[in-house]
Amino acid sequence: MSGLLKSSIGRKFAMALSAFFLMLFLLQHFAINITSIFPDNGATFNKMSHFMGTNPLIQYVMQPVLIFGVVFHFVMGFILEMKNNSARKVSYAKNNGAANSTWMSRNMIYSGGFILVFIIIHFIDFWFPEINTKFIQGDWSGLHDGEFRYFHELQHKFLAPWRVGLYVLGFVFLALHLLHGFSSAFQSVGANNKYTRGLKGFGKVYAIGIPVGFIIIALFHHFNH
Repeated sequence: MSGLLKSSIGRKFAMALSAFFLMLFLLQHFAINITSIFPDNGATFNKMSHFMGTNPLIQYVMQPVLIFGVVFHFVMGFILEMKNNSARKVSYAKNNGAANSTWMSRNMIYSGGFILVFIIIHFIDFWFPEINTKFIQGDWSGLHDGEFRYFHELQHKFLAPWRVGLYVLGFVFLALHLLHGFSSAFQSVGANNKYTRGLKGFGKVYAIGIPVGFIIIALFHHFNH
């Protein structure tokens, strides 16, 4: 692994692999969260959340891998940005970046930085309380007053307008980040072939559809609490 990360191509390849992993997790996360708007008063969401929150494989294997993937992706992103900046040794009198690249590609570091802040806030809202309940208090029942707590906790988090606004803004930045990141990841692993156009089309659907879906979930719970 250390040898792979010494070269620019290797770092971009590793960055792409971590991006694929996180995009897969994001899809799985969305598939569970979307059940919270099902017309069953949170029954499906509660069952799925309890399974994910108490399954040993997920808690002790997949969760640490996910945390590592998040940290690795952002650290590698900042390293690549610094390497790219240091490689620009020639200063131009006029640099028209818009002529050669999109706004999204030129500002991945900024959208990524905002998403990192958003993830930290999301962890404070949901993951840290879960860690406290299960690993510090030792309560793995998932119950509160005799009922599963997950659905009501989710609703409570989206009561405050400022928090909902923050989540909406976070997912807008996520969409912008994914619009370039999806196709860039496939290019980094050499997926430039007859399927490129199809991958770009799927990437746009994913990059817009998943964040919009999360926004709908946040707004739904805000206006239907």
